Amino acid sequence: MKELGEYLKHTRISNGVSMEEAAEDLELSTSQLENIESGNVRAFKDVYGLKQYVRQYAKYLGLDPEKVVDEFNGFLFEHTSKISLDDIKEAQRKLDAKGKEEKKVKSPYTMEHKKKLSIWPFVFAPIVVLLLFIIIYFIVSTINKAPVVDTELVPEVRKEYINEFTY
Repeated sequence: MKELGEYLKHTRISNGVSMEEAAEDLELSTSQLENIESGNVRAFKDVYGLKQYVRQYAKYLGLDPEKVVDEFNGFLFEHTSKISLDDIKEAQRKLDAKGKEEKKVKSPYTMEHKKKLSIWPFVFAPIVVLLLFIIIYFIVSTINKAPVVDTELVPEVRKEYINEFTY
């Protein structure tokens, strides 16, 4: 990575661009560009983010970004192939000891989609059932109601009824 960083630095200087100007144009900090040019990979949390910075920087300097990224990928391959299996296991043990969980990559194609339960059926259904009971109650009470009989007319009807049979 140091060779690639030196190449980028040499290209920047030969183009007559200052570190501050390049950082401002790329919307990066000068320390980020200094770390790229010095080959300090450990200053970056994310190697893939670093790869994008290198691509942007190469494009900014007028270089072929794909060739520069290929160089960067070659560096990554060399660097990662030199890590022993014991070092990887030790790093994993340290992560487990700190209690950090491994982040899983989620893809829209592999994610399980949970169906959201709507609350409206649970609210709407009891209201509908209550309204039906009220409507049925009023219908049944109306049907079973006895006709209203005026008590004043009853004695006269009885007298007439009695008079018809007594003659």
